[in-house]
Amino acid sequence: MENKTTWRRASLLAFLALALHAQQDRPVPPPGVAVSEADRKELETGIAKLSDAIQALGKNALRSDVQVFRDAVRTALTHNEFFDPPDVGKAKTLLAEGLKRAAELQRGEASWQKSPGLVVRGYVSKIDGSVQPYGLVVPQSYDPRLPRKWRLDFWFHGRNEKLSEVNFLSERMTRPGEFTPADTIVLHLYGRYCNANKFAGEIDLFEALADVKRHYNIDENRILVRGFSMGGAAAWQFAAHYAGLWAAAAPGAGFSETAEFLNVFQNEKVNPPEWEQKLWRMYDATVYAANFINLPLVAYSGEIDRQKQAADIMAKYLDKEGIPMVHVIGPQTPHRYHPDSKVIIDRKLDAIAERGRDPYPRRVKLVTYTLRYNRMKWLVIDGMEKHWEKATAEASVHNKESLQIKTSNVSGIGVEYGPGGAPVEVMGKATIDIDGQSVAVPAPSSDRSWHIHLIKSNGKWAHTPDHPNGAVKRHGLQGPIDDAFMSSFLIVLPSGAPQGEAGKRINEEAARAIREWRRQFRGDARVKRDSEVTPEDIAQHNLILWGDAASNSLIAKVRDKLPVQWTADAISYKGQRFSTATNYPALIAPNPLNQRKYVVINSGFTFREYDYLNNARQISKLPDWAVIDVTTPANGRYPGRVAAAGFFDEKWQ
Repeated sequence: MENKTTWRRASLLAFLALALHAQQDRPVPPPGVAVSEADRKELETGIAKLSDAIQALGKNALRSDVQVFRDAVRTALTHNEFFDPPDVGKAKTLLAEGLKRAAELQRGEASWQKSPGLVVRGYVSKIDGSVQPYGLVVPQSYDPRLPRKWRLDFWFHGRNEKLSEVNFLSERMTRPGEFTPADTIVLHLYGRYCNANKFAGEIDLFEALADVKRHYNIDENRILVRGFSMGGAAAWQFAAHYAGLWAAAAPGAGFSETAEFLNVFQNEKVNPPEWEQKLWRMYDATVYAANFINLPLVAYSGEIDRQKQAADIMAKYLDKEGIPMVHVIGPQTPHRYHPDSKVIIDRKLDAIAERGRDPYPRRVKLVTYTLRYNRMKWLVIDGMEKHWEKATAEASVHNKESLQIKTSNVSGIGVEYGPGGAPVEVMGKATIDIDGQSVAVPAPSSDRSWHIHLIKSNGKWAHTPDHPNGAVKRHGLQGPIDDAFMSSFLIVLPSGAPQGEAGKRINEEAARAIREWRRQFRGDARVKRDSEVTPEDIAQHNLILWGDAASNSLIAKVRDKLPVQWTADAISYKGQRFSTATNYPALIAPNPLNQRKYVVINSGFTFREYDYLNNARQISKLPDWAVIDVTTPANGRYPGRVAAAGFFDEKWQ
């Protein structure tokens, strides 16, 4: 009996090991189906014809609304991403629609600009120059000639590993989606595929919104964020990080943090290195719970849905802040909306949207762990004493002459009111009482805008005429490595050959970075050799430099100005020495050639194949700097053994 039990246990362990191995080996996105030779030729002909039509449009402002169709089909055909046989027919429909739009633009028309109903469009992303798609549900009531603005609801989609651009566009042309509130424009984000709207998927929201505002009259104070499943996770993070921007948030299911969700959802107990646990504080909505003081929230879960955990744990963290969370629960409902719950949710959100967002409330509170998320309505944290530790700022209008601010772990603070917003009088001086000190500051301008910046030095606050500058961590220049891929970047390959085994791994990782950017973030990265980089490139892009000083001339120019000791023989940090024969550095820092941009050495985005399998794992895996030991093979988690890693301080040292 004991032998049978032992055998069964061994068999179960072997099965679990095989299952985990199979999960790790599952490619994301999956391989596509075969395309017949006749279909391939028809699609290639259609792509060529549409390309010619796009070329004939020149610099037409609506060109991206045509190009989005061509690029979707070309990507699927080139990279074997027709995942099911019907996808080929969808692609043919998209090409026909693209040709129709191109013909309209040639005649000076654009019917989709005026049409209500389901509309798909595209914008050119600043990150990599790709055309990214989005979908709209435009209400029948919309009329740009009317002297009014419209409510807008973002909708974030769930996880779908087969959601190619072809499938996304096809769905957005035929399905209105889960919620279509009356008199409301609904904006469906692609979010750069399947990453829970993180990193480039996060920036997709702001780029798509900017494009929509160019074409539609949007009410800035009636924008809501909503989503379900993976989209619910996106709604949690956008609500927590940008609480001051929205009228309300309505996440459904999903996840709101990493560690406990993985334990509950798939019995995965995670205990990564300390730096990775600190990096959870970038996307864990739980630790930003205090920000919901500034934002109405209506959460939803099915009663028997395992992803109810996301709202349950947020309720615990909100309770610690004295915020009772409204949680609509679908009775005996699995992973979907209960129809009665949808009515309740819409009723609540409609009432909130009718009131709208207050852009200038008398009291605000902001909590953050990184300067990436440093703004709450009119209050801005310009500097932190220590990144990845909790920083807070509470501010209130005291009277017509002063504000009161209380901070923790903050070294710079900003007060930013737009025209008409200033709460204090326009005469003489005003006062800001901050952490028990009184600081005299200039009064608002004549248009009632008011922009004030304070810095703390040696425990004392003082007024400064502008944002902090110099080699300090600040918003958009604070790390970690992945932050460089949230704005315009250029991959710079070496003209020479990096040396030794480390050089071989660097070349492999560079090729992987280019390949995986396209697969996971759905754009073709800009790539040049070091000899091809221009002054304009240095001015416009974060530079992602690969190689070493001997193989890459740009690394040779910046190496000695980086916050790491790196010679031909060794990488040194705090008394530790690592031979460059078997180790290479990966890091991010302000670019010595352009302090307003990043330079990254030997790294692409840092989550990898194992993390593709669950969106809760798609977080930064490396901090500001790391030393990679290539005697250990690269795998689905790391590019090699991480021999050492850490964060630079607030002065990039």
